[in-house]
Amino acid sequence: MPPVLADGIANAAEQSEGALLRALAETVSTRGDALFDALARHAATALGFRHAVIAEQTGPARARTLGQWGSEARSAGQEWDLGEGTPAREAAQGRVVERSGGAHESSCMAAPLTGLDGLSQGFFLVSGGRAVGPDARRLPVLRILAARAAAELSRLRVEKTLGESEQRYRDLYEEAPIAYVHEDLQSRFISANRAAMRILGLKPEDVVGNVGIDMVPKTAEAQRRVQEAFASIGRGTDTSGVVLELRRKSDGKPIFIQWWSKPEPDGKYTRTMFVDITDRVLMEQEQARLKAQNLYLQEEIKSVHNFEEIVGRSPPLLEALEKVDRVASTNASVLITGETGTGKELIARAIHSNSERHDRPLIKLNCAALPTGLLESELFGHERGAFSGAVQRRIGRFELAHGGTIFLDEIGEMPKDAQVKILRVLQEHEFERVGGTETIKTDVRVIAATNRDLRKAVRDGDFREDLFYRLSVFPVELPPLRERAGDIPLLVRFFIGKSAARVGRRIETIEPETMERLTAYHWPGNIRELQNLIERAMILATTPELRIDSDVFGTAAPSPLPPAAASPALPAHDLNALQREHIVKALQESAWVIEGERGAARQLGLHPNTLRSRMKKLGIQRASQ
Repeated sequence: MPPVLADGIANAAEQSEGALLRALAETVSTRGDALFDALARHAATALGFRHAVIAEQTGPARARTLGQWGSEARSAGQEWDLGEGTPAREAAQGRVVERSGGAHESSCMAAPLTGLDGLSQGFFLVSGGRAVGPDARRLPVLRILAARAAAELSRLRVEKTLGESEQRYRDLYEEAPIAYVHEDLQSRFISANRAAMRILGLKPEDVVGNVGIDMVPKTAEAQRRVQEAFASIGRGTDTSGVVLELRRKSDGKPIFIQWWSKPEPDGKYTRTMFVDITDRVLMEQEQARLKAQNLYLQEEIKSVHNFEEIVGRSPPLLEALEKVDRVASTNASVLITGETGTGKELIARAIHSNSERHDRPLIKLNCAALPTGLLESELFGHERGAFSGAVQRRIGRFELAHGGTIFLDEIGEMPKDAQVKILRVLQEHEFERVGGTETIKTDVRVIAATNRDLRKAVRDGDFREDLFYRLSVFPVELPPLRERAGDIPLLVRFFIGKSAARVGRRIETIEPETMERLTAYHWPGNIRELQNLIERAMILATTPELRIDSDVFGTAAPSPLPPAAASPALPAHDLNALQREHIVKALQESAWVIEGERGAARQLGLHPNTLRSRMKKLGIQRASQ
């Protein structure tokens, strides 16, 4: 307690007047303007003055009224100048003033309002008293009342400072670009700023009681991260920079946040802040997908393909290519059938290259080349820990092919469990990774290929009927090489040119007998067998002329073919003439009816539009009657 206040209280205790004690008692629970007015009134009446004013100093010679009493006093909040040498000016400068009035003057007293720092922050002035000499009892009373007024002024100033600080904090809390959340240890929200509500998709009325952990998806990776973070909080340690995956409350979209959380000293609540890093995480995921796609494409480039171009002009091949041209520009699923080695992958590449997806990847998977247990992981990817050896998340082929095409070779060898999931992708365009619960949307065109009779596999129960019809929206059947005898000379020359640099041989001519053998052979391995045979013959060649003896075809002699197939290859114009003659004969037998049960198209095994196209190409017209 300041000495001046202690002395004042001691002197006041010696007084017999009870007015001061009653005045102080009445103001114990009073605050603000009411207190200042009450102190002014009690001071004037107890000390015998007509006027009293309590003022706060606002400048070196300026003051503002806090409380007043008496008709001549200034109203609260009014500011005025403090004249030089006046009692108010002196009290504002920290001096106690007592002036006794003369015959024609009234007396006054003034005491400074001393702040917590010991400096004057205003004054307490009473005036208009009777003209008597100094009274030693009155000044201590005024000083006691001034001390009470100073304490209240200090409290108001601290309160104002705290209020301004709190408002600044509230503004910072609400308007900060970083999200802030106050929550308990069960992750129930107590408050959240605007950034947090925007990131999490919360409305103001949804904040209180919202459980943050409920916004974490049920995937193994997301749950593992949040459990580790909460365990850290439970140990009373800071959790800094953890990346968490959440689902936005308003629309369920995935968001990623970088999260900092610190328990409060009482251990009951946590202070949490986070920033939205969704764009960064999605970019990193896209980079990972592109990296995996790039590695896959590099492996594809390194692998050896059967051929790089479609070579041939036989009618069966042209019919297949016409179908390719028709379906390429659509998004329809395509099922390519044909014997082993007929070039099904090449046709798939041709469909993709001529589609609107040509600038996106063509991803290939041989369904017969992987064990059943790994096929699903290769198709759809897996989460870390999904099975033994899954040490990190893996992106599957469907995810790599997003926006492009996936080629499922040997689809007939796919196990039934995987067939169900392929069917879902075709129907709903979505899937989940192995070991995950997150549904991934995909936009992929599916091209499948097989050398099996899938209709028979459906009848035998080895292949799902619903999947078969989903895949064979547009079937393309590739003819075996034995039905393309006219293309064999072209293919032979193509493979000679392709293999020349690799084997270091230059072939200028082909022995006629060799070409006859090649044309007459039944080619069970189709084009792949032809390519390998030509490369082997070039390696063994010692002259610029390619020669292949009959024993080169294998231990068994070439199987005999039907006469038409075993005949030497005809020149292109002879083939056209033969085809024209065959079509005209069928038209004449059907009375030039193209469609229907007895139409020429049914006899020839062609689609009516295909027949019309060939008639136009070959110049076939019905003679006018």
